Amino acid sequence: MALSAVADMAPETTPGATIYTMDDFSQYAPRTALEMVSRIPGFSIQGDDDGSRGFGQASGNVLINGQRVSGKSNGATESLDRISASSVVRLELVDASAFEIAGLSGHVVNVITNGDGAVSGTWRWRARFRDNLPPFYNGLNLTLSGGQGDISWSFEAESDPERGASNGPEFVTDGGGNPVQRREEDFTYAAEYVSVSGSVGWTPASGAIGNLNAKTTLFQPDRKETSKLFPVDGPEGRRLYEGAEDEVFVEIGGDYEFGLGPGRLKAIGLVRREDSPIIDRVFRGNVDGTDISESLFTRDIEEGEYILRTEYGLAFENGSDWQFALEGAFNYLDQQSALATSQGGNALQPQDLPNANSRVEEQRGELSLTHGRRLAQNLTAQISLGAEMSELSQSGDSENVRTFTRPKGFASLSWQAKPSLKLVTRLEREVGQLDFFDFVSSVNLSAGNGQNGNPDIVPEQSWKLSAQAEKNFGGWGAATVEVFYSDIEDIVDRVPIGTGDGPGNLESAWRAGVEWDATVKFDKIGFAGGELSLEGNYYESEVDDPLTGLTREINDSEYYWSFAELRQDVPKTDWAWGIGFERYKRNPYFRLDETGIEGATPGFGFAYVEHKDIWGMTGQATFGNFANQNDTFRRRIYDTNRLGNVARVEDRARDFGPIFTVQLEGKF
Repeated sequence: MALSAVADMAPETTPGATIYTMDDFSQYAPRTALEMVSRIPGFSIQGDDDGSRGFGQASGNVLINGQRVSGKSNGATESLDRISASSVVRLELVDASAFEIAGLSGHVVNVITNGDGAVSGTWRWRARFRDNLPPFYNGLNLTLSGGQGDISWSFEAESDPERGASNGPEFVTDGGGNPVQRREEDFTYAAEYVSVSGSVGWTPASGAIGNLNAKTTLFQPDRKETSKLFPVDGPEGRRLYEGAEDEVFVEIGGDYEFGLGPGRLKAIGLVRREDSPIIDRVFRGNVDGTDISESLFTRDIEEGEYILRTEYGLAFENGSDWQFALEGAFNYLDQQSALATSQGGNALQPQDLPNANSRVEEQRGELSLTHGRRLAQNLTAQISLGAEMSELSQSGDSENVRTFTRPKGFASLSWQAKPSLKLVTRLEREVGQLDFFDFVSSVNLSAGNGQNGNPDIVPEQSWKLSAQAEKNFGGWGAATVEVFYSDIEDIVDRVPIGTGDGPGNLESAWRAGVEWDATVKFDKIGFAGGELSLEGNYYESEVDDPLTGLTREINDSEYYWSFAELRQDVPKTDWAWGIGFERYKRNPYFRLDETGIEGATPGFGFAYVEHKDIWGMTGQATFGNFANQNDTFRRRIYDTNRLGNVARVEDRARDFGPIFTVQLEGKF
């Protein structure tokens, strides 16, 4: 959505909104709307793109001039980053029921821009230095925005390189714990990411609203792992893994809304294409020239999505509203793969890889009817009933066509219990979407395993009950806490397929958790300009293992994640400093013949110092990984399958060293 597409149509403050202006964020010297929204106490940005195919109803919590952003990869966060802070009139933190947008619940932020037509822009430069890698100096971001009359526009160009490196020993033992091999490993990762995006908005005097947005990206990651192998018995060896990708992505989206009869009709369209050639290669051999081998796995992946959605809404003076929505989408994945191996330095020979060359298509339709109503002055309800119809087809190595019709919908209540306390509860029938890559076979040369594609996998469904509390503590800050429970049918997990394994359905599972976001301000206790930001989640789950029958966690699921940052904007100066810490843990993964778990201990710590007026620029220097986090990995490999004895255990801990980052940003 363009930055001022409907500013002239919504100049009044939304009733019941908590208002934030530039003065509320002046201590942070924000340059963009994204930096402003990110500093709202107790609020975290949630975009509409959750990785699902299609649009569906709104699920994000950011609006721009009262409108949902009609993009996916080019969504709320990207749009906010293109809006200069000088163009923001105010931010409204308000209950979603104020906008008659189906699917929204709880607090949302509505960003109101001025639409004065002036051209403004921001720029950002970043450089990073770390062990075992050459530094990069090409972290660049440029945004421009402006408008004239009923036309507004925004533009962004970005270079966002990625770097990673770790090294350390890996110890291999047999099932009895006896040493087999020691490996000295060194891993590096370097990726170039370049993107260009923009939007145009049109708000003619007729009251119509039109928006067009587009984004294209180029992503080129390169991975390399070298290993020195020191077996207990036998000659010393070497192993080299190399992987590369050359991804090109394009997305174009738009929407047009206008009055029709007693309501308003909105049409939303999107086209997305992606092409990703991938190559992985492994060389292995002993230093004496024996046991030479090579493996090569190549994939050429094409993905596409085409969406058309229409929404017709009616709003009444008594605070009730109705919306009828109809959506159609076409998605596809086309993967062409090849595996080749060689022994003793001979030429590579093609290997049979069943179900690795395939095209998966989905034609999907969705319809819904949503009604919102104010039950009392401080109580609103929303209920939605709908259904999803889809046809999944696969061609190539496997041929299959299936159709599904699944009901879906939700009911929610939002209660403003006190001026500073909002409670929201929601019961939802969710229909999951299958990962097209689950249909096709693939090989992981780095890990020495792979997966069998499953042409018979079906989408999972669930009932999810959630409750959310949003509390404003005034001068002390704010917090949001949500708890939920999901009862899942046909959950996608790991199941035996033929002589191997891959993604498949299990009968049932459950998942529960709590998520939080809080900001604590310390001005009242004399720590002027100081605040503590806390974010995190914690999840529990259960499913019956298809091989052992034992109850375990959902395969490779998140266990917890926590983030804390203490920051002080020193009063009467342009200086700020901060210190933060992040830690996470995942549950183990389970395959037919192995289990494993990744970790990061003790966690990632960082500290920074910032000056907000270096000849009009903001500069920041950050020292990362002061706690010396290690990336850990441990896996057990079994004879035949996990019902047998442990054949081998691999255990590693890699140190990735300190990271130093400098950044400058400004506006014009």
